[in-house]
Amino acid sequence: MKIRTITTALAAAVLASVAPADEDADLVVEGETLITRAPAPAHVENLTEVLSGWLFRSDETQALQTDDFDNPGMIFVDQALDTWDEVDGAAGKACASCHEDPSSLAGVRTTMPKVNEDGELWAMEDYVNDCRTTRMEAEPWKWESQDMLNMTALVSLQSRGMPMNVAIDGPAQSYWEQGKEMYYTRYGQLDMACANCHEDNYGNMIRADHLSQGQINGFPVYRLKWAGLGSIHRRFKGCMENIRAEPFKRGSDEFTALELYLASRGEGLSVEGPSVRN
Repeated sequence: MKIRTITTALAAAVLASVAPADEDADLVVEGETLITRAPAPAHVENLTEVLSGWLFRSDETQALQTDDFDNPGMIFVDQALDTWDEVDGAAGKACASCHEDPSSLAGVRTTMPKVNEDGELWAMEDYVNDCRTTRMEAEPWKWESQDMLNMTALVSLQSRGMPMNVAIDGPAQSYWEQGKEMYYTRYGQLDMACANCHEDNYGNMIRADHLSQGQINGFPVYRLKWAGLGSIHRRFKGCMENIRAEPFKRGSDEFTALELYLASRGEGLSVEGPSVRN
């Protein structure tokens, strides 16, 4: 897909420096302290440490995530638990038919996205739909459907507190390099790359909000702005629209490669999903 790109100085005018958010806070959920800052992985060239987006939020927003009773994303986890046992499709199976208990999927979120047996890079949503179509013989869910968001939230929750650890070598290397190239490529009428905000200006303000490092260890995320859950690819789409670029589609090869690169930038940070953000 060809994306219109023009050189402009307008992007610089959007950013205004302010004091960064409190980076010494601890994210404690259900008595467990999650890792929200860690030394930058060796393959991240321009950062000395990686910081969870939770650190850049207000005290009130942070507090919503620290209690599962208050976290609005947990409502959708409960809905997924109901779906887990529901038989769907011609094969007469439910998620529980193969996986029994959701806790059996602990660690899955830490490795996503990853290359499948056919050499294709798949996000978690792709694996969910493969189970539905191949094993359950049911209709696939749309990427941003409520059922899909609920299920990815439930699966992510099983890995909460575990460190992100995606594979970026072997068959994943070419996808990782594609994602890295996208991260540093300028797109749209504002002529901006992901790195311009999330690497060069994190901790500064853009309009009325702090810029974070753009880490994705908290997805799917409950955004107060959305009043609901959203996927990683929805956030990518929103960013591209903000810089006046034509976005790729949710589930596209391009967005999945970018997801892999961003997941690798957060290596060592705890899985937080479902997290709460502005």
